[in-house]
Amino acid sequence: MLRAGIVGLPNVGKSTLFNAVTRTRKAEAANYPFCTIDPNVGTVVVPDSRLEPLRRIAKTTVVIPAAIEFVDIAGLVKGASAGEGLGNKFLTHIREVDAIVQVVRCFDDPDVHHVSATIDPVRDIEVINTELILSDLEAVARRRERVAKDIKRGEKAAAAEDAVLAKIETVLNEGKPALSVQLSPEEQAVARQFFLLTSKPTIFACNVKEGDLATAGSNPYVAKVRDYVGTHLACESVVISAQIESDLVDLSQEEGEAFLKELGVQESGIGSLIRATYRLLGLQTYFTAGEKEVRAWTIHIGDTAPQAAGVIHSDFERGFIKAETASYRDFVANGGWKGVKEKGVMRQEGKDYVVDDGDVLLFRFNV
Repeated sequence: MLRAGIVGLPNVGKSTLFNAVTRTRKAEAANYPFCTIDPNVGTVVVPDSRLEPLRRIAKTTVVIPAAIEFVDIAGLVKGASAGEGLGNKFLTHIREVDAIVQVVRCFDDPDVHHVSATIDPVRDIEVINTELILSDLEAVARRRERVAKDIKRGEKAAAAEDAVLAKIETVLNEGKPALSVQLSPEEQAVARQFFLLTSKPTIFACNVKEGDLATAGSNPYVAKVRDYVGTHLACESVVISAQIESDLVDLSQEEGEAFLKELGVQESGIGSLIRATYRLLGLQTYFTAGEKEVRAWTIHIGDTAPQAAGVIHSDFERGFIKAETASYRDFVANGGWKGVKEKGVMRQEGKDYVVDDGDVLLFRFNV
């Protein structure tokens, strides 16, 4: 399962958000730095309105949605790359995730301490990014020292690796993340071996006060974040209220909807955050639907039918023969497998078929 790490400065709402996203109370949320030391981990369901219509058609009571693992990582501070605030340990935790959700404080509250004493979300983003860049620069320098010995022995692979490292080092020295380096597909394959912090796709979560979620569009802090990450980092941002999410944990669905209606918002923000994280990782969903269960399966955009089958079981990929498939729209419009067969909209696809988001699939295989 892919993992997204929740990071940010201390006291920006990371642990509160983690508890809300994962619907738990696992992460301690307190008004002081470093109340989170060891990372908390929780599995989060990806919201998908397509599952209920599929369940009704399949006449099953078992629905298994797609999921992502979220990791609550302790707050970073200026100097983390040099070990400040247990920084080296926390940076290691970030290195182990597939994507980063950076929580940015976008509210004033004198009762909630900020490590810099004032509220400036762009400054906070730059503090975090600087520490990640400095850590990556150190990692790149160490790697280049190691491959230099292999280059002297005439190893071509080492020379190719060093060329990629040199490109990355140049961009990092300009204060830009490794993700912004222009690399060929072959160079990208080499770069993935480095596990650099700033090579991880990132989404920014603007954390606003409970009463500001409905009017977040006019929040000056949110506007600054959107402008900055859009122009400098080419990243997506979403607006959330960690406090609202925390309040919703203990409410029923009906109570939660009534609570949000009172606040003037249609959705709490968690749904959009999870979907954005899913998009960030380049993932999509296909479905299997039968009397036993309806299930959402997670694959990468561009995966072929055999690769999609392999997510269910390696034997399905190894012995793949064909995939019977229909689009979600056709499947629902025609009442399931019998209907799509009768209408002639069920297709039989081979090994080269690239799965579309929302495809309903039935695999034929032999091992």
